[in-house]
Order: sequence, then structure tokens, then C-alpha cells
Amino acid sequence: MATGAAYTLRDQERMARAANYFAWQSRLVSRHLGRRVVEVGCGIGNFTGMLLDRDVVVAVDVEPACVQSLRERYPGRANLHAFVAEDIRGFARFAPDSVVCLNVLEHIADDGEALRRMASILSPGGVIVLLVPAFPELFGPIDRNLGHYRRYTRKSLAKLAAECGLHVRRTHFMNSLGFFGWWLNARILRREEQSEAQIALFDRIAVPVMSRAEALLPPPFGQSLLAVLDRPTSWRAHPAESSPAGSPPE
Repeated sequence: MATGAAYTLRDQERMARAANYFAWQSRLVSRHLGRRVVEVGCGIGNFTGMLLDRDVVVAVDVEPACVQSLRERYPGRANLHAFVAEDIRGFARFAPDSVVCLNVLEHIADDGEALRRMASILSPGGVIVLLVPAFPELFGPIDRNLGHYRRYTRKSLAKLAAECGLHVRRTHFMNSLGFFGWWLNARILRREEQSEAQIALFDRIAVPVMSRAEALLPPPFGQSLLAVLDRPTSWRAHPAESSPAGSPPE
């Protein structure tokens, strides 16, 4: 693998120990997904395991080593189909009702084209659930090393969705404490990669408390931004040819 890919794999392996964080992510994301899910950018399967109660799970990544790791991690699952691919348009054959893309869109130079391809494999009314890093002000060395092109705001994500002809059902921030941790790493400590000790402390102590608190009172900021997008009946890949189908987020 290339150096960037190797760095990303190491980061995913460190994050694999954050069981509480992925359980929290699952509670937020899974409620919006249907029974036939395509996971774009599955990595080594840190989130894939949360989807295995579905009828069909199609896990896709561009890195062969990640997909091989995922297959070894979840052997013998008849409902799991794992592929190495850069273009997901062929997976419409699985008739997915939802696409989930967690911490991946920021890695793609043309995020609009990626989002259009996700929409193209869904039937009208299908959903795309995104989790993306929030606030460009937090961009730092770890973002660069992970191959991030950007961090998002509510406004920029709503604009992107509208350009792709998608309706924004909802957006909300998550991981308010992580906002400060990422700022510390980016602006003060100038860390080049995430610390295993930081991840362990965050997952064991902060996540259980923060996930309950944010369920009661959604925060006005966070390290990440969750978005649920609908593909409308009149969807077109390039809505500029007709009328945009976006709407402002909640």
C-alpha cells in the first residue's frame, strides 16, 4: 500500500479498540438505514459489524488490504458482500435502500461526483447517511496525513446536497468534546497521528457520558457532522439541468 493508505490503515486499527464510540455511532446512524445497505469506504470493518443484522450489506473500499482484513474479521456471513472498487454504480444490482458513508467523503477530491454515484444506485426515497469531519478551522496535520481534502460546515454540506439534487432530511453535530480534542491536537500539540492513549481515555470515560448528554441536548458544534439525505422521486444526477432539489438543514 502507499504511505497514505498505510497511515489510514494504522489509524483504523487504533480506532478499532473504541468500542463505545462505534456503538454510539451505530445508535445515531442505524436508525436511518434500511434492510439493504451499501457501505462506501468500509475500511477494515469497524462499523460494518454494526450492520450485520441487515438482510444485505455490501461493503466497498478502494484498498485491497482493508477489504481482505474485513473478510477475515467477519467470515461466513451470507448477507455480507465485500468488494474492492472505486466505482459503486455496479452495485445497484443489490437493490439497496440506503447508502452509508462514514468519514470517507472528505477523502474524495470530487465529493459531488461521489455523492451522485451514491444516489444513482438508490431507488426514489432511498437515503444516504453521511458522517463527515466538521469545521474547517480544525483542519490540521492529522487531517493532512489521513488524506482529507476538507472539513465541512452545515452550509457547505447543504450546498453540496442541493447541487447533487438531494434533499437534506436532517443534520446534526456529534462529539462536542472531540471538537476541543481535535483543536488541541491540530493547533497546540501539532500531532501527526492520533494517540492510542487519547483514544482509549476518550472511549472509556468521555463517550459514555457525552453520548447520553448529546441525546438529551444536541450540541451546536462537534468534531463530526451527521447528515441524512433523501433521493427525491424527480432526482437527476445533474440538477442544474432542471431545478435544484435541496433544502436547508434542520
